[in-house]
Amino acid sequence: QVQLVESGGGSVHAGGSLRLSCAASGYTLQTAWFRQAPGKEREGVASISYIGPIIYYADFVKGRFTISRDNGNKNTVYLQMNSLKPEDTAMYYCAGNLRRLYDSNWAIPSEYNYWGQGTQVTVSS
Repeated sequence: QVQLVESGGGSVHAGGSLRLSCAASGYTLQTAWFRQAPGKEREGVASISYIGPIIYYADFVKGRFTISRDNGNKNTVYLQMNSLKPEDTAMYYCAGNLRRLYDSNWAIPSEYNYWGQGTQVTVSS
């Protein structure tokens, strides 16, 4: 069982930046960030593979968010969020699994076996 712990959330004004961290207790082949706003479904934000890496982004964050792995500890994944908008306000979750995912399924929550508790991101206008 892999434990995932997120950190780095907070409150910022529109246009600001935050960096989220996801520390995993073990190996995951694919690690992703999801988010869920009140009353909405959980949606995939970005995903990165352990090898490569192969990276996927949701269209709504392309050019603003960057997902990466720590060079020293590849079990830590970051999400750098720039040019934040009020609509980015949500609980952000880290997810991991042991199978390779593709463009067609990386953003499907049920494809992931491991989940963190989430970190809140609030963007005010």
